[in-house]
Amino acid sequence: MSPSTPSSDLRPYFDDLESFADGQMTPAEQEAFELRLEQDEALADAYAAYEQITADLRWAAGHNTLRLRLQALDERMNQRGDALARTEQLVKRRRRRWAALGFVGAVMLLLSVGVAAWYFGRSGNARPTRNWEAYYQPDPGPAVTTGLLHSRPLLGEALDQYQAGHYPAALHSLGRVSATSVGADTLLYLRGLILLRQGQGNAAQLYLRRVGDENSTSELARRARYHLGMAHWQANEPIEALAELRAVAADAQNPYQASARKAVASGVLVPKE
Repeated sequence: MSPSTPSSDLRPYFDDLESFADGQMTPAEQEAFELRLEQDEALADAYAAYEQITADLRWAAGHNTLRLRLQALDERMNQRGDALARTEQLVKRRRRRWAALGFVGAVMLLLSVGVAAWYFGRSGNARPTRNWEAYYQPDPGPAVTTGLLHSRPLLGEALDQYQAGHYPAALHSLGRVSATSVGADTLLYLRGLILLRQGQGNAAQLYLRRVGDENSTSELARRARYHLGMAHWQANEPIEALAELRAVAADAQNPYQASARKAVASGVLVPKE
């Protein structure tokens, strides 16, 4: 069905036609109007044209609503298709990266053996390095699996960028992740990790301190305390770094206890008189 233009002039009858169609007439007025329809051919033609117009308007409104619904559905499908395409690209990129890392790992292993042989074979007592990275044990974050990329594509994208060393992009992607789907503490912890690896120790402290509250006994809080100590170290705050790392070294349930003990035992954080 499509809209059509009536040939009858509705203007002389429009008020009566509208009142009749809307049921606004009294029973007596309605009966009189129906009698006029039978006797007045011009009125009957006008009524038929009025009915056609209202039917066309209803059709047009329904057609427009359907068009808007189909357009919204197309947009949602396009968004989902784009997300799935990005997910597939991430999966392929990770596969290529793991293949490249396998080769690089073999080369690095050979280099490590050579460096270790040189290090242990040299004479004299070498002074421990004061660089925080020499004692830092990074946290790669949750593994970016295919399941994670499909269920939480934004989080998977942020972790993939973080693990690849693309820290600004990782921070941007992490900012689009909803705390309701991941957890506020997890987002704070990941943001602190990324800022630490980006060399922004002062900024990282703000997030890691909120997660690593002294009263919390969760594993995430214990992890945050270790990285908070390293953030102090990176920010050239050795006293605060030593205090945090000593607390971690004394915590048998902290997964970074061994790394913290190594850093504390090196003595590089102890102020020199």
